[in-house]
Amino acid sequence: MNEQQLQALEEAIVALKEKLTGDMFADMDIRDEIHNLEMQLKGVKPLDSHFDCIGCGS
Repeated sequence: MNEQQLQALEEAIVALKEKLTGDMFADMDIRDEIHNLEMQLKGVKPLDSHFDCIGCGS
């Protein structure tokens, strides 16, 4: 992943975090998106799975 892609992911994460309301149920979809973007940013996937996000259910 190049620097521009990394920066775009970071900006998307910041924008999503600004949309959080503090209501767990209302924020669930936003938090899921943030989680997925952070996993892409860090280049990780669940240890117990060879498929992305199957292990954590996201």
